[in-house]
Amino acid sequence: MMKIPLVVFNLLLLLLLLASSVSAGEADIIEVKARKAGPNQYDFSVTVSHTDDGWDHYVDKWDVLDLHGNLLGTRVLHHPHVNEQPFTRSLSGVSVPSGSQSVILRAHDSVHGYGGQEFITDLQDR
Repeated sequence: MMKIPLVVFNLLLLLLLLASSVSAGEADIIEVKARKAGPNQYDFSVTVSHTDDGWDHYVDKWDVLDLHGNLLGTRVLHHPHVNEQPFTRSLSGVSVPSGSQSVILRAHDSVHGYGGQEFITDLQDR
């Protein structure tokens, strides 16, 4: 039987612990419903998927951006959704520049930041 040096064993153990602490992965936008609420104003209903682990790793917000990357609105999420996945939350009264035909939605989690699946939705006739 081969003996593993203690320092190698401890390093492997540390790597395993670090990998398990970020197991939830990145937050993904999986569905968006946009509704015109007035001139250049939209309401968004957004479904996010993420394996929230608890207060140390959860989706803490999602954003609406124009196609140039300008931030139009943010829905802050104040707690984890461990037992509610995927989950849907809304944001009303987002001002969208005149002439915009689409927007980008992205989610943010407390460990990875941005980086999950984004979603582009069409705003025409909604």
